[in-house]
Amino acid sequence: MKDKVESIYPEILEIRRELHMNPELSEMEHSTMETISRYLDRYGIEHQKGIAKTGICAIVRGKNQGRTVAARADIDALPIEEETDLWFKSRNKGVMHACGHDVHTAIHLGVARIFKEMESELSGNVKIFFQPAEETVGGAHRMIEEGVMDDPRVENVLSLHVHTGIPTGTVELKKGKFNASTNEFTITVTGRTGHAAYPEKSVDPVLISGYIIVALQSLVSRNISPLDSVVLTIGQIHGGVKNNVIPEKVVLSGTLRTLDPDIRAYSKGRIEELVEITARAHGGTGEVEFEEGYPSLINDGYVTQVLKETAQDLLGKEKVHIKAHPSMGADDFSFFAEAASGCYYSLGCGDPEKEENHPIHHPRFQVDEGCIKTGILLQVQTLLRLLNSDSKE
Repeated sequence: MKDKVESIYPEILEIRRELHMNPELSEMEHSTMETISRYLDRYGIEHQKGIAKTGICAIVRGKNQGRTVAARADIDALPIEEETDLWFKSRNKGVMHACGHDVHTAIHLGVARIFKEMESELSGNVKIFFQPAEETVGGAHRMIEEGVMDDPRVENVLSLHVHTGIPTGTVELKKGKFNASTNEFTITVTGRTGHAAYPEKSVDPVLISGYIIVALQSLVSRNISPLDSVVLTIGQIHGGVKNNVIPEKVVLSGTLRTLDPDIRAYSKGRIEELVEITARAHGGTGEVEFEEGYPSLINDGYVTQVLKETAQDLLGKEKVHIKAHPSMGADDFSFFAEAASGCYYSLGCGDPEKEENHPIHHPRFQVDEGCIKTGILLQVQTLLRLLNSDSKE
């Protein structure tokens, strides 16, 4: 298998660089979709494009009956101006593959190609999802709604994400809770407008908003056990038109992140209570609107164990790290992990010779491209083990 990966690597590397030069934002990945489709056609791989607008579902059908497994690659870029000195840096002003989705896509085109070359030996089927809009609206959910997990039904699903914090040739994984759920929220505080010189004749929503911000911090510090993880952040405050005018409304918006579904539900209810009671105590009103984001990403124990054993066999035990704590970041692979037993893990792409490896979402983010070989190898071998497993977990 390592020889197979080496033989296709030059072309997969070219694909990655082609994608990196031509990044597209979420829900606008039209050229990216066509590029992926062109290579799948070249490899003779059956696929359907236009899923969730700009996504692709590819499938390799084994000659023998068996289980169906899948892998996900996200394909969208970010609204960031690239500041690297790469010769293949982004040609699209203000848009950059600063999260490594170009690498994910290239890896999974390599995975698809290898499985196509093996289809006469396969028992079962392998689906590859090239998913749009991970960074915004949750393309995973849309793809699932359009039926990618069915006909044939996917039993296990994998995904990876490049990580500059660990060197190429290593991986980091964890059973159970891996990433947080997300909820965006908007708080509208309404008072009574008036002249700043006569505050007693008004109800000041700016003052009320200050009390609400302080009160919301008690959710994490006093309403949630220190053994449970919750992050509540107010990211925007908007209100007022002039220095000497008390406004009628102030709007605050932020994000809530949790790991446990019950804690998520409790936190949302408590936020509503704190906002309403605090505003009323000062003579105003407060309303909260939540926007449902991604659920918590929970790795299946069995699938994660298969990945761990595969990685240890291929890379060595010293190159397989167990993540100590979940991340409060989010990824919409969580929808796939709800629909089938799945595992999401970190693929090392840090270059040990560099003084600084910039993190994802940074304008100077770069990967050590050798991670592409590791990613292809791990995905193919783990999917093969899952295909050949008798477990229905």
